[in-house]
Amino acid sequence: MSPKRPPSHPRTRPAGRVRLIGGRLKRSVIEVLDSPGLRPTPDRVRETLFNWLAFELAGVRVLDPFAGSGALGFEAISRGAAKALMIERDRRVAGLLRDNARRLGIGEQIEVREADALVQLARTPDEPYDLVFLDPPFHQGLAAAAAALLERHGWLTERALIYLECESSLATPVPANWQALRDTRAGETQARLYRRAPTG
Repeated sequence: MSPKRPPSHPRTRPAGRVRLIGGRLKRSVIEVLDSPGLRPTPDRVRETLFNWLAFELAGVRVLDPFAGSGALGFEAISRGAAKALMIERDRRVAGLLRDNARRLGIGEQIEVREADALVQLARTPDEPYDLVFLDPPFHQGLAAAAAALLERHGWLTERALIYLECESSLATPVPANWQALRDTRAGETQARLYRRAPTG
């Protein structure tokens, strides 16, 4: 009788797949792990977001500080973004992001940095980013702190776009020079798109 295999640990068991909805990688699938705080953007919200960004993606540099599934960064690359930096503190999730990027043939356009997002954002980047997906885990108070760090440490180009996804019950303060462009809501998720106005 062969020995029984140990059960999969719930933190590493694949939670499922997310399908990309547009661009050259349309219908491609990315694997997603079951990890605490990992919450892929709902399909309806993701579709709305990329309708908003339809003419804003060609050649842009994308930052995804709380990458999780990576769905937003992968979708941006699929639709014409030049490159994306994904920050993810969970080693297993970061490894799967790299695996997904290689499998989709976009490994050279995706950098995955295994690190704490707030620690990274408290440093000065090598270059600023044109588009930021700010989508932290809910109920941890991370969004306002991350927004302030993006502005304070030079992560944003002069007219950068910032997508903020947070709890609909939470009023998240953002820098005064971020101008609200669009917003939508789906269940517990509130999504807003901002345009940065130059300071000084």
